[in-house]
Amino acid sequence: MDRNESALSKEEQALAAEKDAQAILQKYDRESNFRENIGMWAWVVMFLGVALTVFHLYTGYFGTLPSQKQGALHLGTALGLIFLLFPRVKGQQLFQKSVPWYDVVLAFAAMYITYYKVINFDELLMGVTWGYSEYDTYLSVAGIVLLLEATRRTVGLPIVLVALVMIGYAMFGNYIPTQLLSHQGYDFDDVATKLWYRDSGVFGTPIQISAKYIYLFLFFGVLLIHTRIGQFFNDLAFGLTGRFTGGTAKAAVVASALQGMVSGSSVGNTVASGSFTIPMMKNAGFKPEFAAGTEASASTGGQIMPPIMGAAAFIMMEYLGVSYAVVMAAAIIPAILYFLGIFIGTHFEAKRLRIVGLPKSELPNVGILMKQYGYMLLPLFVITGTVMIGYTPQRAAIMGILTAFLVSMVRKETRMGFRKIIYVLEQGARVALPVIAAVATAGIIAGVVSMTGLGAKFATSIIALSGGVLFLALFFTMIACLVLGMGLPTTANYVVTATVAAPALINGFDLSPIAVHMFVFYFGIVADITPPVCLAAYAGAGIARANPFQSGVTAVKLAIAAFIIPYIFIYNPILVMDNVTVVPLILAVATAILGMVAVSSSMIGFFMSKAKAWERVVLFAAGICLIMPDFVISLIGLAVLAGIWILQKPRKDDDGPGLKEVTA
Repeated sequence: MDRNESALSKEEQALAAEKDAQAILQKYDRESNFRENIGMWAWVVMFLGVALTVFHLYTGYFGTLPSQKQGALHLGTALGLIFLLFPRVKGQQLFQKSVPWYDVVLAFAAMYITYYKVINFDELLMGVTWGYSEYDTYLSVAGIVLLLEATRRTVGLPIVLVALVMIGYAMFGNYIPTQLLSHQGYDFDDVATKLWYRDSGVFGTPIQISAKYIYLFLFFGVLLIHTRIGQFFNDLAFGLTGRFTGGTAKAAVVASALQGMVSGSSVGNTVASGSFTIPMMKNAGFKPEFAAGTEASASTGGQIMPPIMGAAAFIMMEYLGVSYAVVMAAAIIPAILYFLGIFIGTHFEAKRLRIVGLPKSELPNVGILMKQYGYMLLPLFVITGTVMIGYTPQRAAIMGILTAFLVSMVRKETRMGFRKIIYVLEQGARVALPVIAAVATAGIIAGVVSMTGLGAKFATSIIALSGGVLFLALFFTMIACLVLGMGLPTTANYVVTATVAAPALINGFDLSPIAVHMFVFYFGIVADITPPVCLAAYAGAGIARANPFQSGVTAVKLAIAAFIIPYIFIYNPILVMDNVTVVPLILAVATAILGMVAVSSSMIGFFMSKAKAWERVVLFAAGICLIMPDFVISLIGLAVLAGIWILQKPRKDDDGPGLKEVTA
């Protein structure tokens, strides 16, 4: 009886933890604010969701439709699902028992207006030459309004406000007094039809890439999650690192890196992984703010971790006109340095607090784990290999999905019956909805930039503002990325900055295109952990019961590599595998790793022993010198680091806290 009560208690605790995680997701992640009780409309949602996923699987294997048709079916079905699933006001989903009539009307209106592009495809193509009918114009206006409302519901108001400002700029640019930003101005009808019917607006490159590649990779991630690969990643991470100093935090970093490269969601991964890792870090003796910051910074880095990365990586591929293999290769070294910085930071914090690892007896056996579940890694190897030998990301995703499905059949607990397959197909659509809305709205912004020539005007402005000094131009671009990232999802942020800021840096300073695009990509991502609006850190703080702002500050300290490395690969593109030669690459990586050790120790305040204030400053300077792409400067940094090591090594840190016992 006692055993049953104990088991029931553990089960109740697990359910309570799951409810808490869902509540945190709904609070900090708008993507989770969907209706759960929708009555008979659940059948419609299931049909549309399954149909949308099957459509992408079919076109991914047999070949996509013309881009405008593919994009219209992709966006139209997504808009219908959004109005059926996401309430008008946040929180309504908690008490609504069905879908309000007005959302049903909006759902089918959105699908009709968007499918209209497919049904009248040839006639609308002629509209470029002969103009559009009054009915076409009305539909384009309604389509844009519905898209903006759907985006507000799934992603939030800031990106909608940016899009509205850009539309206003397109219409009234001729009234702007300064010649630097003024343009001829466009009629309302002209703006609406160009943004809705041309291939440089809503249905431009971002939505085309979403319809071709992003959806398939998002579905691949969903499929992997339902093969319980997340639990395998957690067990593997704890088996590899749990016994070392601060093992719980190190395991959290490794597990979040593995899970993040599959999910690609900063907040979602923080909650999913953090529900397990954050309590263990707290039990080990780490402060709640540090546990939350560790999980948030590691989860955020999943978007820069090959082979899958975040959705923006696929748009980068199209903007640069390179293969996805090139983007993956460019991301490898910066991603390693990013996670290495967090890993080292957790090590120094554990040394400072004298936190030991978990007993070996309480950890999974890596050998047995790999023997039993190592096959779960096969889909990731298939995707990577398929891309590297020259196939398109679309074909790679299809092969990865097929492999993941076959892998799920190996064990009874992961084997999917008909109902589970239908459920996973529907979940693939649900996960994609916020991304689809965001990239379509980002297309409005990119379309206005193209229509008005704002990109060239911005390039002139940033060069003038920086006085032709590259570092200042990079700094201003970084600030723009971080500010936009406070309200825009990563993908939309990248589209805007890649359209406006990247050309200014590439053309104005003759920089490596892939280095510049990686630069804006990085700073769009780290906005998720940069105060004051750091949603991933807030989500982690919710689980840890920690101060949200302090958690964000800690996350920035741990992820300091993300604020330094992008500057370095601008000055030395070898870190993004541009113009690579073997010996300089090895030296650059080796000195950068040592530099991350120095910088991380400076952030934490511990190297060989507790660092004094002036030692932290010197360690930071030494780290920057080591990361700098100059051999002589790196040697100076190495000498300084060695000096601090010699100085601190014999020092006894008697005032530190006592050895902490680790509780499971």
